[in-house]
Amino acid sequence: MTGAASGLGRALLPRLAAREVVALDAAVPLVRDPSVTWRQVDVRDPLLAEHLTGVATVVHLAIDLDLLAEPVARTALNVRGTASVLEAALSAGVRRVVLVTSVDVYGSHPGQPLPLPESAALLAPAGDSLTGDLVEVERLADHALRTGLDVVVLRPAALMGGSLGPSHDGSLLHSLSATRLLAVRGVEPLWQLCHVDDLLAVLELAALGRVSGALAVTCDGWLTQREVEQLSGRRRLELPAAVVVSTAERLHRIGATPASPGELDRLLHPLVVDGAALRAAGWTPSWTSAAALTAHVASRPAPTVRAGLPAAGATAGATAAGATVALLGTAAMVRRVRRRRRL
Repeated sequence: MTGAASGLGRALLPRLAAREVVALDAAVPLVRDPSVTWRQVDVRDPLLAEHLTGVATVVHLAIDLDLLAEPVARTALNVRGTASVLEAALSAGVRRVVLVTSVDVYGSHPGQPLPLPESAALLAPAGDSLTGDLVEVERLADHALRTGLDVVVLRPAALMGGSLGPSHDGSLLHSLSATRLLAVRGVEPLWQLCHVDDLLAVLELAALGRVSGALAVTCDGWLTQREVEQLSGRRRLELPAAVVVSTAERLHRIGATPASPGELDRLLHPLVVDGAALRAAGWTPSWTSAAALTAHVASRPAPTVRAGLPAAGATAGATAAGATVALLGTAAMVRRVRRRRRL
């Protein structure tokens, strides 16, 4: 397992510790389970294949899923790191590699069926966003499959729950950091979620060879934004689509938020994926979307970022919650200016 010392790797390790596990990470913990073999190595190390000798399956979790991370460093780990792992696995005779991307690789486009079949084409654009990284990871996985390597790709919906923290929050969850939920006028956003417990359960199945292929991992059902507002106690702020797009692009261009404007695509064109393949294989999620969101809201502090009132400096709200919060703040300030002009 790569990335075993933090994030998803650290959470998955106890589920596999009863088996023979080789844990790889650039920084290994001081306190370690003696049943696990730890090796300190960066996944981009040219000698990575030597650490995979005799390994049957690699679960690759040395990835950065932080929406607000510095893009160049994140892409270097996500894309170059995955390419290195796949090449090393092929060289070392590894039979199976398990990867994690996201349902976001399908892209959000007008006219998509709801739910979208898992077999649908991956239409999310490449680029310097987190989704762009994951699109490239999917391309690498497809190439590795053609070389004869068995690659399992898990595509979770918006992750929530567990102890992973805000660094694993996607754009939907980042929007909960504000007291208002952004919505595009005339469009009802849909929220499809994945509880971390369910993703870990499927990762375990994939590591043991009990599921294969490219699989969407989701909670049972999905939520309309009206339902999210009721469960979270938030109200919505509706803006015209042109204002949302132009403001998000402007904020990103001037560096007010590192989050890509593409994270707002789901506000314009809802995306939910059917997740039928795992159900057909006999797996069912232990969480519903409503239960997962309720537990998530209860586990996080109440929002402190108010639209138009950054907490510490001009970009504090944007940094805390991405383009959605930045848009909320900008919209609130514009309304106040217009109100004063009328007076």
